This record gives sequence, structure tokens and C-alpha cells, in this order.
Amino acid sequence: MTAPREAAPGEAAPASTYRVQFTPDFTFADAEVVVDYLDALGVGALYASPVLEAAPGSTHGYDVVDPTRAREELGGEAGRVALHKALKRAGLGFVLDIVPNHMAVGHDDTNAWWWDVLRHGRASRYAEYFDIDWDSGPLLLPFAADKASEEEHEHYRLVDWRRGNSELNYRRFFDITSLAAVRVEEPEVFEATHGEVLRWVAAGEVTGLRVDHPDGLSDPGGYARRLKERSGVWLVVEKILGADERLPASWPVDGTTGYDALREVCGLFVDPAGEAGFTALAEEFGVPTDFAAVEHECRELITRTILRAEIRRIAALVRDADREQAEQAVAEVMVHFPVYRSYLPEGLDAWAAAVSAATSPAARALDRQVRAEPHGELATRVQQTSGMVVAKGTEDTAFYRYSRFVALNEVGGAPDRFGVPPEEFHARAALREAGYPAAMTALSTHDTKRSEDVRARLAVLAEVPDEFAELVRRWTAAHPIDEPSLNMLAWQSLVGAWPITADRMRGYLDKAAKESKVRTTWIDHDEEFEAAVEAWPEQVLTGPVAAEVASFVDRIVAPGWSNALGQKLVQLTAPGVPDVYQGTELWDLSLVDPDNRRPVDYEVRRRLLERIEDGWLPDVDDSGAAKLLVVQRALRLRRERPELFRGYRPLSASGEAASHVVAFERNGLVTVATRLPVGLADAGGWGDTVLPLPPGEWTDVLTSRPAAPRVADMLDHYPVALLVRGDR
Repeated sequence: MTAPREAAPGEAAPASTYRVQFTPDFTFADAEVVVDYLDALGVGALYASPVLEAAPGSTHGYDVVDPTRAREELGGEAGRVALHKALKRAGLGFVLDIVPNHMAVGHDDTNAWWWDVLRHGRASRYAEYFDIDWDSGPLLLPFAADKASEEEHEHYRLVDWRRGNSELNYRRFFDITSLAAVRVEEPEVFEATHGEVLRWVAAGEVTGLRVDHPDGLSDPGGYARRLKERSGVWLVVEKILGADERLPASWPVDGTTGYDALREVCGLFVDPAGEAGFTALAEEFGVPTDFAAVEHECRELITRTILRAEIRRIAALVRDADREQAEQAVAEVMVHFPVYRSYLPEGLDAWAAAVSAATSPAARALDRQVRAEPHGELATRVQQTSGMVVAKGTEDTAFYRYSRFVALNEVGGAPDRFGVPPEEFHARAALREAGYPAAMTALSTHDTKRSEDVRARLAVLAEVPDEFAELVRRWTAAHPIDEPSLNMLAWQSLVGAWPITADRMRGYLDKAAKESKVRTTWIDHDEEFEAAVEAWPEQVLTGPVAAEVASFVDRIVAPGWSNALGQKLVQLTAPGVPDVYQGTELWDLSLVDPDNRRPVDYEVRRRLLERIEDGWLPDVDDSGAAKLLVVQRALRLRRERPELFRGYRPLSASGEAASHVVAFERNGLVTVATRLPVGLADAGGWGDTVLPLPPGEWTDVLTSRPAAPRVADMLDHYPVALLVRGDR
């Protein structure tokens, strides 16, 4: 173990973070037990999912019901304090995920503030805490099973749940009616919802904050300024940026939570030459290949269905326009937004682009009113809601329909950009170092559609598109799914997550089918289709195709491991504060939540880490210990020698396999990783390829060996190297 380190709260960003998902089955006490393991791993701070009182049984914590106390199911205040003390003894920070946008509500008394509103209506002291349209009449609560169970209370009406998407009169979190928006822009509400967390900050018990879903707030920049002023700690926001979008300069934050870095790092290991083959295969099966068209169609669907109530509420605010035309204009602007939302008066270009694409006569009236009153209610609600349309339309619908090559279909991703060229990666890394050197970077999160190691394996498919296409044709002939996009998604997911149980695959495909909204949805079910999808995993896994899938995976697993080690080392050493999602220090082949919230076996990781600390250099094999080695060496170095992780300069290899090397130098540190390993092997290996190193003596901290410029020697043990100049 390393000696404890003391750091003043808010003085600096953590060297790295390790994300832990707290649940009733993984509590403060359970986290306390693994603090010594996280310390040995080299972690800078434990990064916790929300820990305030949440809905009973919640496995994620984003459904807060009482922001004034630590969650009892996790161990309550005593458990939280005990965990803090354990972290302090180890010298680790504590980064907390907070949820300012919404609280969990329902037709019960779990949330005392909401219950008081139901009992007293507009006279409740909490009536203005929630974003409720009181002028529209009693609160509509879409929690009744059907019309027969609807009820005429004084301050609310319990109505058929199907009415929620079109008639709801309170703002919610996306389309989740049990999560009601809170008005943190009001000082009283901010204090009530943040007071307890800020008490922990003031006591030195929280060293960083991660803000969930800032795009849902009325004024994200103003909120960030208030929070930074009150906390003074490292602050990152879950802001999903478009591929060419930057954070508003006026936000006093250290950066995003890292989805932009995820796209760049993972895309670096995708072969752009594979695009034509995957496009041809998708077209052969009838899978859409025009991403812009799919995205547009899906966003339109969202405005007509699950966010219909929000569109209607906004349209009612448009003056000088026919109501029906106003609804059309609002929907069109939402659909055409080039980014998640604007932050007027900043981001006026995005707003102008969306308005110019709208055809409704009322679009001009909408535009005039928003520009004249950029902080008015209309402009505010348009901006709050555009992010909802983009997220639900793009991430949660189009990404399940546009299944040409699903490794690219990630939060913050750009499925129509087939990979990230090294030149682009280097340019963006340098920009991050210059502008947001303390931004979080990530490869896997609780919200990613698939884990980093699934994506790394799928990236191999871009190098063998013809072979994969022939297999998919044969497999589909034996076990087709009668919906082309889901069929294409299923085979890629099966290969990416192999070996996988039928239960896990069933759960994933059920969610994917309903999110895509092609043949069935969460609301309107096609029972026959769902039954066929449910039967598919068992049929495939117990039939003759399974052996062929296993054989194919056996051939691509090693290059998948190479990609996984490469992207991990790049993420851990490039500009930014790297996050390691729980358990991903070993191979992790998880799919979308809740699959990625399965329990982590820390005892296995602890035993492997002890062997590594004793000098073991593991092979790259099924154990995943090689990844653990890479993670531990990089995190330890970040924590013990932070001066190495400054600056950024690309390094170029020369020779016959130069295009298969990605490398960069920081301040006495060089990262080297292998790209496109299948093509490298087919070409006969590294040959005479060299990577000229800056002056000095260099040592690979992964193997403790001196480093030489000849790449074949440098990467003879692992497909990656982490070089430090001089004596380590």
C-alpha cells in the first residue's frame, strides 16, 4: 500500500476516479471494505452514484425522494461518515453524483414535499418547488391502471397512465412521469435540495461534484456558477456534446463527464476501411444506412408521442401564432436542433440553424419571441425540451434502429462517422489539454449502451467486414429476427458480449426492441413479435449456430484484447481526469443497463492485484489481468507523478507498419498503442517500424524494461507501452 496523501478539498482535481454504483446490495459499508483495494489500484477518488434518500429499492439512486439526508438503505448518515473516514485514512477523495433536475414522485407519501403538494395544491409551501403548470387545473397524475380507476381529488386527478404523454401538466425527466422536475433556479429550492450535500462539502467530506443532466435546467450556466461559488470543488457536468461542439465558455466547470473523449478514444481503434462493407451488408438486409434520415424520423416520432405534452405546453406560450401551427413550429425546431440544446444568448447559431429548417409559418413568430426574450419562459422551455427530444430521439431510438455498425452508437457518439482518424484524435486531445485539462474522460459509464471491451471487440469487425457479413447471412438464415435493424443489432451484440447467457441476451433484446419503437414499444406491445424475440437467444445458444459463433469469437478475441488495452491506456494517460467504471479494470462484456450494474467480484480483483504487486507480468488472456496491470500502472503513475501528465504532443512512427502505431508524449511520459491489429498481423507484423523517442533514457513501466525505438521490440510483450524518461 502507498502512504496516505492529504489534499485540501477543492484544491485540485483528483488524479483519477473510480465509479461505484451504490445499491441496497452494495452499501457504504461494502464500499468501505474495498477502499484499500482502490488505494492499491492507484485510484485518486471514489466517484459515487447518487447517495441521497431515493425511492425504496432503487438500484441507481437517480430517483431522489429526500435530498436532506443520506440514503438509509445504503447505511444512512453513520455509514456515509464511516466511508468518508476510511477514504480520508487512505488519502482518497470522494466525488459525488448529484441530481438537480428532478425528484421521484408518485401517488404515495414517499416524497414528503410532493405529498404536501398533493394535499394542499397551490397553497403548499412546496408548490413552487416543482415545475407545475398550475394554470391548467389540478395536477394530472398518470398512475392509474386504466380509465376505470381514475379518481376527481381537490388538487390532483389520478388518471390513466396513457394520458401522461399528451396531457401532463408538470415537467418531468424525459418521458418518466414518476420523476418530476424541480426548480433549482429558485434560491429557496436550490438551498433545500443542495443544503445537505454542501454541508458535506464544507466539512471536507466531498472533494468533487458530478452534475447529472444539466440540460434539463432552466439556466445551466447560472446553476453552475452558483454551485461553483458555493462549493469550490472540482466540478464536472454530464453535458453531452456534439462531435464538433464545445462547452459554453461562461460555465465555471472543469469539463464534461467524458462522453466526448469516449467517442474520440474508441473511434481511434475503428478501421474506416470497413465502412463500405458494413453499409453494403446493412442495405442487403434492409437496414437503414442514412443516419440523418433515421435520426430525423425518430425525433419526429418523439415529438408526436412521448413528449407530446411538452410540445403542447411550449406552443401555448407562442404569441401571434395559430396554436396548431405553433405546435408544428415547436416540434420542427426540436427535430432540427444540431446539438442537444442552446444556452441563449450563447449558442445562437444552433438556434438559428434549427429555426431555418422549420417550414411552419409560426416558426418566424417563435423565432422573434425567443430572440426578443432569450431568458423568457418560452425560450427557457424550448431549450430545456430540445435536449429531451434529441436524447430520446437519437440516443434512445435512432441508436437502436441505425444498426449498421453498433460500436459507434454510443452516448455522445456519431454513428455516421466511421471511426476517428489519428490526426483528429491528436487535435482534440491537444484542445482538451489547452482548454479543459481537468475534464473527466470515460470509456464505460452507467449510461453507455455497451461496455468499452464490447466496443473494442466490435472494432475488430471493421477489419473483417466481408467475413462477418458472410457469417451474418448464414446465421440469419438459420435464426432470423423479423425486423432487420434488430436482427443486425442482435448478431453484433452476441459476438461483442460472447459468452453471454440467454437471460442476459433476452433482457437486452427486449429493451432494444422497445427502445427502437419499430415493431413494439414500452407502451404499445406487439406480443407475438416480443415472444419471438424472447425465444431467439435460447434457440441460438442451444443450436448449431452457437458453435460457429464461438469459433468466430475465438479468432477475433485476441485483437479485441489488443484494442481494449490500447484504448484503456490512451484514456488513462491522455489529457483529462480518467474514470474507471466499476469492475472494468478486468475484461467487462456488459451491455446497456441494468446489465452493467451487475455485482463486481472485488475478491478476484484483489487477488490478481496482489500478484501484480509482487512482480507478476500476466499474459494477455481470459483472466483480464493484463488490463488490470495497465490500469494499475497508469493510475499509480498519475497519482504519484502528476507532473508527467502535462502538455501533449503527437509522436509519429516510421516504417512499413507506421499507421498501426498511435503514440503521444506528455511531460517525460510516452504512451504507445497498437491500432488495427488484424491488418498488422496480415501484413506480417511490425517489420522495421520505429518510433523515434525524445532524448533521454526511457523505461516501460508496464514491464520495467528499457525501451528502444524499434516497435517490434517495444511491443513484444504487450500491444501497449507506457514509457517514462529517466529513473522511475
